[in-house]
Amino acid sequence: MTFADLGLSPELLKAVEDAGYTEPTAIQAEAIPPVLMMKDIIGIAQTGTGKTASFVLPMIDIMASGRRRALMPRSLILEPTRELAAQVAENFEKYGKNHDLKMALLIGGVQMGDQLKALNEGVDVLIATPGRLMDLFERGKILLNGCELLVIDEADRMLDMGFIPDIEFICSKLPETRQTMLFSATMPPPIAKLAKTFLSNPKRIETARAATTNKDITAFKVHVEQRAKLSTLQWLLRNDLVETAIVFSNKKMTVRELNKKLQNDGFRSGEIHGDIDQNTRQKELERFKSGDINILVASDVAARGLDIKGVSHVFNYDTPWHPDDYVHRIGRTGRAGAKGRAFTFVTKSDAEAIDNVEKLTKNKIAVFGKDDVRVEIADPKASKSSDDDGEQPEKSEKPARRSRSKKRDEDGDTQDAPREAKKERKPRRAREDRSEREDRPEREEQPEREDRKERPERAEKPEKRSRGGRRRRDEDDEPVPAGEWNGPKPGFLDMGFKD
Repeated sequence: MTFADLGLSPELLKAVEDAGYTEPTAIQAEAIPPVLMMKDIIGIAQTGTGKTASFVLPMIDIMASGRRRALMPRSLILEPTRELAAQVAENFEKYGKNHDLKMALLIGGVQMGDQLKALNEGVDVLIATPGRLMDLFERGKILLNGCELLVIDEADRMLDMGFIPDIEFICSKLPETRQTMLFSATMPPPIAKLAKTFLSNPKRIETARAATTNKDITAFKVHVEQRAKLSTLQWLLRNDLVETAIVFSNKKMTVRELNKKLQNDGFRSGEIHGDIDQNTRQKELERFKSGDINILVASDVAARGLDIKGVSHVFNYDTPWHPDDYVHRIGRTGRAGAKGRAFTFVTKSDAEAIDNVEKLTKNKIAVFGKDDVRVEIADPKASKSSDDDGEQPEKSEKPARRSRSKKRDEDGDTQDAPREAKKERKPRRAREDRSEREDRPEREEQPEREDRKERPERAEKPEKRSRGGRRRRDEDDEPVPAGEWNGPKPGFLDMGFKD
């Protein structure tokens, strides 16, 4: 089957051919014809299967005829994230180049000026995130009663982000006679309830069982301690033939720290998360697509719908808290028929989370083992035996220090003769010293010092006095009679007076 068999216009077929596509995917082949017939659609498909083109292509032909009016978009596409909305806008520009359609992108993180200007001029296709759309609607800057077609993309992600009440409010402001399409990789009960409320007799298109992973992705789980995650990731990045990779983490702080550590270790990495403004996020994505960096550390903001070609690996640095996120994360690789590998790091505290993932996908994730390593791992026993049988490895220029006894054993007979001579010389030197001492004249006996005996007796030590030089009271020779002065004797008492 080709795209020409789906009933698309020649102008649209020319744009598809210029983009390099010839055959539709399963979801495209099943969804495009009923969309052109103006039927409501519920599409369930794995990520990376061309789900975006399945509603973009027929929408271009549907919107080709009609008149646009100011502040009243003719069609509306709701996306959960700015990146996904920008990606859908790129698809419209690529496939709608041969049609006279005006498109507006309504997302947060950028100035409203250009967006309001586009709305005032009138748009055929409005691509928006729920938050910014609600903001402009409450300000009276947009009217939704002229919308003929509604697309709710990544509905399960909308549920996770808490957008379902906003979507219900938006749907209540749209005309009742409209065409509605809902696409999701999973179908939890709240999404099924939403579809039942706002879709009219929808056609359900399910190319794969909900919450299943792509068959082109080889998934592993790696049991690892928390402190060994970084070293394990670095080893896999260096040894698993990684071309381009996305590393997902649950926390924005971990994304920042991990990116810095990878950059310090020489990896070409960048980061993307919710705290980065829209322009910076877009620049990081462009750097990743162009090859300036080959590792993108991301939070779940990049897990949904981003179509980046050639991603060979996905690493779940943290096991996702929500099982649905696992399906979307690893769906960034193995896209459009390419092969991919996905690794999920599992600590002891992640046991329940990984069990929930396996229950959702109904598939046991293989444990990464020695047989799955893509590089040869040296066997320590084999290397040891080869060292014993073969030549000794070359010594470094700087010799290692050896003990004297070991050096003596290694030197051999060449060093024994001089050493024996040294041993002989030592006693000879001792004998010479002894003979020299014998030849010396004996010392005359020195007479005993008489002064020691005749030395006069030392004078008695003066009485101990206090620090001030005064004699202590308790050291007096005789007690002082009662009634007399017993304190220090003033100097003027020694002066004599004549009678």
